[in-house]
Amino acid sequence: MPGKGYRLLLAIDTSTKYAGILLYQDETEVFSQLWHSSNSHTVELMPAINDALDKCKIKGQDILAIALALGPGGFSSLRVGISAAKGLSLALKIPLIGISTLEAEAFPYAHTGMPICPILEIGKSNIGWAQFEMRNNIWTKVHEEQIISSSEIRRYIPNGALICGEGLTITQSITEEIIANKMIKIEPSKPKMRLWALAQLGFSRLQDGKTNDMIKLQPLYLREPSITQPNSPSRIKQ
Repeated sequence: MPGKGYRLLLAIDTSTKYAGILLYQDETEVFSQLWHSSNSHTVELMPAINDALDKCKIKGQDILAIALALGPGGFSSLRVGISAAKGLSLALKIPLIGISTLEAEAFPYAHTGMPICPILEIGKSNIGWAQFEMRNNIWTKVHEEQIISSSEIRRYIPNGALICGEGLTITQSITEEIIANKMIKIEPSKPKMRLWALAQLGFSRLQDGKTNDMIKLQPLYLREPSITQPNSPSRIKQ
């Protein structure tokens, strides 16, 4: 149960098929729920949030802010998360903090002092990746989020890096080859670990006053969604 006199941060992650929410208070998990979603985020997310509030016997007004995983990830699943977060932000008049899903994948390993390269599956043999590192006790993004072919990963990952994230499942043979030559690999991160990191990062930025404009906040796709654009109307020949 949450402590009296404190308000909570709600973390929401719908980036991938592993969705989750977490209530975070004073560097402590109050409640969390994770589930594997088969493209059903729309009907699963809000009931999960309401269930969390009911079980903890708290009201929406007890939520201080929302930390949201922005992606990269699935187009539809990200839209569900951001729509729900914006709706709650507007209704409760609380701030939003948007955080890259890749950063949330990397943050649990900040203490290693190594270059950390998180990887997420994007589809069509593509991966999203970035590079983070703790430099002089400052958490730093060294390389911006980018989409590349999984076969190109050799060109981007630096020597001595630590690789993490769900995307390792589709690059296993490639990463094993790289490990033998120049780097260390860990097991794919657990969704719970990413969700916990999302809450930690969100709370830290909230304390620093680094919140996002609700209107301008958008998912981080790294590519245009696979939606067919209508053809331009043909001109009638004279």
